[in-house]
Amino acid sequence: MNDIYTSIKNFISYRFNLQEDSEEQAETVESIKKNVEFRGANLWTLIFAIFVACIGLNVNSTAVIIGAMLISPLMGPIMGIGLGIGTNDFELVKKGLRNLTIATIISIIASSLYFTLTPLHEAQSELLARTSPSVWDVFIAALGGLAGIVAATRKEKSNVIPGVAIATALMPPLCTAGFGIATGNLYFFLGAIYLYFINSVFICVATFLIVRYLKFHKKDFGDKVYEKRVSRYILMIVLLTAAPSVYLAYRIVDKSIFESNAARFVHQELNYKDTQVISKSFKYNRKGSEIDLLLLGNELSSGQLDSLSNKLKGYQLKGTKLVIRQGLNAKNEIDLSQIKASILEDVFKSNSAQVKPNTGSAALDLPLPDLRPELKILYPDLKAYSISNTIFNRTDSNRADTMTMFVASFVKPVPVADQNKLRLWLKNRVKADSLKLIIQ
Repeated sequence: MNDIYTSIKNFISYRFNLQEDSEEQAETVESIKKNVEFRGANLWTLIFAIFVACIGLNVNSTAVIIGAMLISPLMGPIMGIGLGIGTNDFELVKKGLRNLTIATIISIIASSLYFTLTPLHEAQSELLARTSPSVWDVFIAALGGLAGIVAATRKEKSNVIPGVAIATALMPPLCTAGFGIATGNLYFFLGAIYLYFINSVFICVATFLIVRYLKFHKKDFGDKVYEKRVSRYILMIVLLTAAPSVYLAYRIVDKSIFESNAARFVHQELNYKDTQVISKSFKYNRKGSEIDLLLLGNELSSGQLDSLSNKLKGYQLKGTKLVIRQGLNAKNEIDLSQIKASILEDVFKSNSAQVKPNTGSAALDLPLPDLRPELKILYPDLKAYSISNTIFNRTDSNRADTMTMFVASFVKPVPVADQNKLRLWLKNRVKADSLKLIIQ
């Protein structure tokens, strides 16, 4: 038995040993300290990265946003704060906080300036994704921070640090906060800052944990009284920083659980033959959440409504208010556009289901993005365009193929080389297997 235990222990120690191949502590500390300061090249790099990220968010280009995150130097001061806390280096903590604050303010000012001047003010999906943090953002920030500091302590640097910069996404929330200021949208600003705060705090905490695990030397003071005072200040900073993030993380987890349970409740309990859920809204609130449903079809009786309310407890939705609107009358304030959209969606799904067996492709189901902002920048001479997924029926057989068709009208003739470039760009942008380009 002891031999088995020893073998398992040796295996774990061999496979998960972080001390092996670790860089000298002094070199690691010096490397992190160099990236804490924001001045000169670092500051200009940050500003350029902010503008690149803003453009990516503005035109809804994921590739551009990733590029901006790769060149962003924001990870430096955050890791510096975590290192300072882990080594009792109060001066490094203050320096990191000061530089992170400066970098954050400059980033928000730069992004606000960009979104004030740009003619494109529509909130794209990449922007909206940075306004509503979820529990996954907490896990990504914590795990990304752990991976980042582990990579920073290795002798041979790898591509982990750039990957962490992409995964934790510090840059886009700051740009979204600037968008909120430029458009006067307080919800966007607060949601984006909230996400940025979560990412920063959990990267910092992850750095602190690895620094302590690797037993980095703590700063030794000649004056023991001053050392105790510094340790007390550092502890206060950790608590003041971590306490709100823990509370926010709890709220995020609680909200995610509520939305998951609410969706399960609607899917399983409101499955009537002659009554359909047209729209649903889950409103989370710590004091009392709400499920708002709009129904079309045969109206549910009061007994059925009471039964549904009683079943909420079984889905861990105790205290949740169930609001069901049904019947086409003004009192219920039913939006006919919601009904129309739902009917069209059902018709589309039905037609797609009938087409799929013949085509052997799901191309008709693929949503096509709004390309106007990007095309306006890339092709200023473009007057109008149309894009759609189309079925081509062969006359010599029963075979039917699906193809994405793009019809465009330009101010002046387009060279063949430019047409080929446009075709390749469109094919990659909409992820189409085959694309037909028609220039009018």
